[in-house]
Amino acid sequence: MKDRPTILDVAKKAGVSKSTVSLVLQGSKAVKDATRVAVREAMAEIGYVYNRSAATLRSSSSGLIGLVINDLRNPFFTEFAALFQMELARNGFATVLANSDEDPVLQTQMISSLVEHGVSGFIISPSYGREEDALAVLQASNTPTIQVFRSLEASNPQFPFVAPDYDRGGRLATEHLLANGCRRVAFVGGLEGRAVTEERMSGYFSVLAEAGITPLVMTGQATRGFGKAMAAKLHSDHPDVDGVLCFNDLVALGVLSAAPELGLRIGADLRVVGFDDIEDCRDSFPPLTSVSCNIPDFAKSTAAQILAWINDGTAPPMTCRSPVQLIKRASSGG
Repeated sequence: MKDRPTILDVAKKAGVSKSTVSLVLQGSKAVKDATRVAVREAMAEIGYVYNRSAATLRSSSSGLIGLVINDLRNPFFTEFAALFQMELARNGFATVLANSDEDPVLQTQMISSLVEHGVSGFIISPSYGREEDALAVLQASNTPTIQVFRSLEASNPQFPFVAPDYDRGGRLATEHLLANGCRRVAFVGGLEGRAVTEERMSGYFSVLAEAGITPLVMTGQATRGFGKAMAAKLHSDHPDVDGVLCFNDLVALGVLSAAPELGLRIGADLRVVGFDDIEDCRDSFPPLTSVSCNIPDFAKSTAAQILAWINDGTAPPMTCRSPVQLIKRASSGG
């Protein structure tokens, strides 16, 4: 049987040293692009396959990052996961993606499994419930872990928390609705008592208090179905409401879908703002105004932070908020 090609065979084929091949395999930025291409072409030509498991025995890093997401059905999280994975790939790391589907028991099982497989770090957008179980596994593993968008434990420096500036987003959206003539603004969606819901409502509450307007909150599932149901309820029970700030874009899109059968003109009779600025916002009818969390930059920054922690031991700050902006479209009269 023919022997498997070795790193020395790759070096000879590419006309470089063994150490240069090793640097390419490790994703080092010290190697010139032309040299990296030559080494990769040599690997492909002679059929060399990098044994990552064997290399892990000689290194403290497996080159794997565990990405645990609470709901990959939501396009917001899907966009983040895809962009984050690509950013890691550009830096020589692979992403192991897990969807907890808002199930805290499944979440703990997946985290445990990823720890057993020796991931070098975690990025977690957690599911709520039984927080102590997931935290116990993470604490015991001592694996660099960054929480994003939501937090299991916001005050523990062992698990830094990175999220968009939700309070600022709620303020921008509410100010916009009032500036466009709304006299009664409701907040719709988001599970009651959850930190992420309270943060997205906080700017809304502040602006209404400053304007002397009584808030109207209708919490619940962050889904299109809930948004559609609440649009009908607002129309029947609170006909004076002429502006709606939604917990996320899915809820807002549900409100938009209910408007025709309710006889409401979105952008005129009822002004609607979402949160997250997913791709569907641009393609809805009418196009949906939304608070953009700038996911491309957020994914790139998060990848840089976990890699700095793994490679250099530089942990991120305990809490970090990224900037948001309001993208005005026709649904709010913008």
